[in-house]
Amino acid sequence: MMSLYRHLSCGWMWRLLVVLLKLSLSLAGPLPSLNGTECTAKGPASYILVFTGHWSPQAFPKQYPLFRPPAQWSKLVAVSHNRHFHLWEEGGLASEGVQNFAEAGVTVEIMKGAKEARKRRSVAAMYRTAGIPNGIGHSSTELLILPRTPLLSLMVKVIPSPDWFVGVDSLNLCDGSQWKEEMTFDLQPYDAGTDSGFTFSSPNFPTNPPENITRITSQMPNHPANSFYYPRLKDLPPIASIKLTRQRRLPNRQSVMSNHILPNSIIPQRFSATPLDCEVSMWSSWGLCLGPCSKGGIRHRTRYILLPPANAGDPCPELEEQAECVPHSCLKRP
Repeated sequence: MMSLYRHLSCGWMWRLLVVLLKLSLSLAGPLPSLNGTECTAKGPASYILVFTGHWSPQAFPKQYPLFRPPAQWSKLVAVSHNRHFHLWEEGGLASEGVQNFAEAGVTVEIMKGAKEARKRRSVAAMYRTAGIPNGIGHSSTELLILPRTPLLSLMVKVIPSPDWFVGVDSLNLCDGSQWKEEMTFDLQPYDAGTDSGFTFSSPNFPTNPPENITRITSQMPNHPANSFYYPRLKDLPPIASIKLTRQRRLPNRQSVMSNHILPNSIIPQRFSATPLDCEVSMWSSWGLCLGPCSKGGIRHRTRYILLPPANAGDPCPELEEQAECVPHSCLKRP
């Protein structure tokens, strides 16, 4: 009888423990995730990274830089890392390295920060390509990505610009136990938040205090002077793009791939021309009247073109206007 009692008592206690365990798990919620960045692939993967600039006067006609300097791209800076490192992040403040790169294209500090992170094993490798001397062009490099650092971040400065760049933040090249085969992404410009210039050729105007990194759109910043301000567009056309293609062989350390020799022929993307409406100044003050004040006298005012139309944008309005004289603005001829 005593053994039966002990058996029933143990069974009751076990069921109670199971109920309490289920209750605690339901109250605790799901276990914290690793943001989907864990990679269980068996080995490293090799990729060809191709950066393509689409910055043309047809797609971006407003204030398109033609000289001193003309439209071009800086060297590309890329880092392979894990979730404990960020090269840059939308909504966050720019580091000193990101500020120096976004404003002047200098990579010293940004590489120094990546090297420090590599000592902590949160960064695996850093890559750079040569710049592109035109708004349209390609650069490329070969990447070796490890399972423990499957994320890729990169930046390319828009030249000329106050502190604008394009890039990707923490792109995951691994999907569970498999490496992704091919990816293509359109890129939009970002403002590093460290310079308050509105146009490509704005003089240095530090933002104090610094602001967060934000994406530039066709209507943000919402100011007609901004070089990317196109109020007729819902979205800006892609100013650049990247393509990542997995290679079936690991990179040969003895042969470095040229920055401008691409693995396959790439057909440039065709984007529709962006319409640019004419922009004119405010009217000048009315001039003095010429002729008789009582009858037949006229006065004039003028305005001038700030930005000529392009790509079938709205034409310029009248630049001169005249009206009848009023007595207090007469000019009597000798």
